[in-house]
Amino acid sequence: MRARILRFWGAIGGRSPPAADTGKPTTVQMFSPLPPLADLHRHLDGSLRLETLTELAEQHRQVLPRDLMFRRGMGLDEALARFSVILSVLQQPAAVRRVASEICEDAAEDGVTTLEIRFAPQLHRGAKPAAIVDAALEGINRRAGLILCGLYGESPAVLTDLVELAATRTGVVGIDLAGGPASGHQWQLADYAAPFRRARELGIGRTVHAAEGRPAREIRDAIEQLHAQRIGHGTTLLDDPEVVDLVCQQEITIEACPTSNVHTGVIAQVADHPLPAWVEAGVRVCVCPDNTFLSDVTASEEHQRVAAIPAMNGTVLDQLIAWGHQGAFKRQ
Repeated sequence: MRARILRFWGAIGGRSPPAADTGKPTTVQMFSPLPPLADLHRHLDGSLRLETLTELAEQHRQVLPRDLMFRRGMGLDEALARFSVILSVLQQPAAVRRVASEICEDAAEDGVTTLEIRFAPQLHRGAKPAAIVDAALEGINRRAGLILCGLYGESPAVLTDLVELAATRTGVVGIDLAGGPASGHQWQLADYAAPFRRARELGIGRTVHAAEGRPAREIRDAIEQLHAQRIGHGTTLLDDPEVVDLVCQQEITIEACPTSNVHTGVIAQVADHPLPAWVEAGVRVCVCPDNTFLSDVTASEEHQRVAAIPAMNGTVLDQLIAWGHQGAFKRQ
C-alpha cells in the first residue's frame, strides 16, 4: 500500500510524504503467518483503492488535495472532513458497487475471512438510498456483511429509514451511529433509541461509535439506551470501572482501531493503546483498520502493530482474532 500512496503523491504533483506517521512501536514482534483475520470495522468511503479514487476523480474532474491522507494527532473533526473529497466521487451506484467489490477483494488478499463494511448511504445522493444500498450489496456479493451508518447530529428519522431498508435485505447485518457528537447538534445519543430498538426487534446487529476520547459514559448510554452489542473505538473505557463491568457482563465486543486513534489524537502512539489492559479486565476486543486508504493500513498490518504493544503475545493476539470472528453480526 505504501508504494501506491507514493504514486498518488506523485500523480497530484506533491513531494513524497514522510514515512507513515502512525505512532507504531519501533520494535515490532512479528507473529507470522497470521491466522485468518476478522475485520468488523471498515468504512467503505475510507477504504477504497488509490487507483480507483484517482480514476473516479479524473472522471469527475475533481482535483485531489495533497493533504488528503490522515496524519498523527489531526483530530476527529479534521479526519471526518477528509471524507467529503472522496464522497464527491462516490455519489453514483456504479462507483459504490465497484468500491464495495474491490474492498472485498483486497480484504481476502490480506487474509481477512470475516469482513463487515459500513457506510452511510444517505451521503451518496446520486440515487435513492435503496439503490445505493443495493449497489453496495451487489458489489459485496455475499463476501461480507454490510452495516448502514446513521450519523451523530442527523435526525433519528434517517436511522429509522435505514433500519427499514435493512429489514428486507438480509445482506445488511447491522446499523451504526457513526461520527461523533458536537455541541451544536440538535439530536443527542439517546434520541436514536427508537430506530435502534426497532433494529433489535428485527434481529439486526447494533454497533455505536462511542467514547472515542470522550467520556466512558457514552458506552453505557450506547448499551443501555441503544442496545449496542459492539462499540467502535471506546478508548476511554477504563476510566469508569462500572462501565467496564457492564461491558464484560453484556459480552460487548470493542472494535479497536489503534492506528485511527493515533490519527485522531486520542492516543499518542499505538503502544499506548489500552487494548492489553482491556483483555486483562475480561473485555472482548477485536482489531480493525477503520479506513485502510486514509490511514494507509491493512488489517494484517494493524494486527502486527497491535502485536508489538507491550504485554501482547501470540496467545492474546489469537484470542483477539477469535473474538473478531465470534463478534460478527448474523441476521436472526
